[in-house]
Amino acid sequence: MDVPAWVWFATVGGLAVLFALELVIVERTPHEMGLAEAARWVVFSLACAAVFGLGVWRFAGGDFAVKYFAGYLTEYSLSVDNLFLFVVIMTAFRVPTIRQHRVLAVGVALALVMRGGFIAAGATLISHFSWVFYFFGVLLVYLGARQLCQRRQNVQLRENIVLRAFRKLTPGASKRQFTPIIVVMIAIGSVDVVFALDSIPAIFGLTHEPFLVFTANAFALMGLRQIYFIIGRLLTRLVYLSVGLGVILSFIGVKLVLDALHENALPFLNEGRPLHSVPTVGSKLSLGVIVGVLLVTTVASVLRTRRHRRGSQPARQEIISPK
Repeated sequence: MDVPAWVWFATVGGLAVLFALELVIVERTPHEMGLAEAARWVVFSLACAAVFGLGVWRFAGGDFAVKYFAGYLTEYSLSVDNLFLFVVIMTAFRVPTIRQHRVLAVGVALALVMRGGFIAAGATLISHFSWVFYFFGVLLVYLGARQLCQRRQNVQLRENIVLRAFRKLTPGASKRQFTPIIVVMIAIGSVDVVFALDSIPAIFGLTHEPFLVFTANAFALMGLRQIYFIIGRLLTRLVYLSVGLGVILSFIGVKLVLDALHENALPFLNEGRPLHSVPTVGSKLSLGVIVGVLLVTTVASVLRTRRHRRGSQPARQEIISPK
């Protein structure tokens, strides 16, 4: 996929305008974002991502568009999982609800800039070292298995290296002046990047095109701010979310290893010749698996939550009912 420099500049400029537009409109009169307003912005961000995908389909072809949509859904689902940590950060620093949108906007912008660095580094590694595919594949399988075993009931906020350095470099008076808003922005941006260590290799497992990788990340993060106000405090009800994400990561990891074997260039494996007998997973199948896993995970979580509510309701009624 040959992307001219002017297309890169136009895309980055357009994304910056979308980020700024929402920030200006929402922050023009600071207020607590309600459910209906957040839902409208979510629909807007989804529409922007879909229109961009249709543009990729029109100018680059259906295969690249399918890869973009698969990458977008993967990045969106993995980013939504990070909302749980955003809730923890906001709660720990007692950020007023009226300021949370601005904090998220700046934090997400920082995260996108830092993710851009990771994407550039990943693209460079992939173009020069074929063994990176094997490393990414094994890493994703490991992260997927760990995600399947993840339990989030005991999640605690710990300062990462970025926050610790910021606190050491900020003297007492200025520390009180800039805390907590700037600290929270830095926390959200840096925490998102730490947890992007699984999503970046995951999307490279779906497409090797840096342009598609970056835009999928950008549109996923753009929609993350609004969805925070819709489901940020309801994530604990998605009881099977970690299972679904674990399955997706493991699936993409296996796909990446199979693709690496199919196009093998390692001198110690099959004398450096490709293993064309190894099966590969196509883009359409990848998109179908990702969509299917997300749907099954969501439906199963909703059914589990409803059964749990119905099972606990009689017990509460019995306790409060007079005898």
